Amino acid sequence: MKKLLALSLLAVMAISFVGCQNNSSAYSEVGNTSVAVSSDDSPADGSGESSVQSSSEKSKSVGRLNFSDYESYEVSDIEKVSHSYEDASYQSEPESRCETYEFYYTSDGYQIKAYISIPTAVIESQEPCKCMLYNRGGHWNYTSQDPDFLANMCAVTGRVVVGCELRGDNGCEGFDEFGGDELHDVFRLIDLCDNKFSFVNMDDFCVLGISRGGMETYMTAREDKRVKKIIVAGGISDLGSQYNEREDMQEMLRGCIGGTPDEKPEEYKKRSAVYWADEIKIPVLLIHSKGDPRVKYETNAEALYNKLKDSTECTFISHDDDYHGINPGEDSEDIPEIMKFLND
Repeated sequence: MKKLLALSLLAVMAISFVGCQNNSSAYSEVGNTSVAVSSDDSPADGSGESSVQSSSEKSKSVGRLNFSDYESYEVSDIEKVSHSYEDASYQSEPESRCETYEFYYTSDGYQIKAYISIPTAVIESQEPCKCMLYNRGGHWNYTSQDPDFLANMCAVTGRVVVGCELRGDNGCEGFDEFGGDELHDVFRLIDLCDNKFSFVNMDDFCVLGISRGGMETYMTAREDKRVKKIIVAGGISDLGSQYNEREDMQEMLRGCIGGTPDEKPEEYKKRSAVYWADEIKIPVLLIHSKGDPRVKYETNAEALYNKLKDSTECTFISHDDDYHGINPGEDSEDIPEIMKFLND
């Protein structure tokens, strides 16, 4: 009799245990990522695959987006950036309005360093936000991506702002071809925004470029249809003319491209939007100073505008000063124009 009662009690306990398993999920830690596993290792749709909580779902569960949750084989070495704001021309310190991170990603087998600045409003609400990709200027170790600039543009525009360094420069692997295969790094970064970063809304995706970054922005717009608008300030649109007008760049360009404009005419033309301006079909905001000492106004901005205006919507803002790029300060004439362009 006692044996029968013991068996009955064990049966009741087993049924209760199974019921608990069927009405709750068991949680485990895999690395730094919380994984929710259903009791039968399969989702409610019966597909037979285990239910794994995505990065965006995890962020939702804790009530605040955390970019570190996107750490994976695609995005690695994520670190939060502390801003210095050494450039006094920036508008009021944007750190309270955004968070900025350094990270690495893989492109063509190379490790590429990048930065991303995310508005605080997006971090708190986790609602997908419009995005701007920034193509920096310079070459090799001459200048670098400026996380303060990205944060400032993020705070001013209210958009996620992301940008990468150049191959072979500032911690990146590979070799800079000044508009060659490193353009793949830009496309790969757009891929991450499109498919990896769930907080990015790809509608109205904009690319901003300054100087050499302007050249690559034209090339990006020509090849990637996900780009809906571009902004170029002090941008190169005729690299052959740039070679002839800037003797101090000639050795670098020969090293990056493999020759002169006479020796490699097709390589220079594919980097020069003046030869294929009619292939750019999206709105363009063109900003250039008439006295720009680094990229000549007449052979780059003016010459390109005269071609772009016949093929697409192009707004041309010229200044009488010698500023190169975008003035980001409180008294900037460029920022209101950029905001108007983005919001139209």
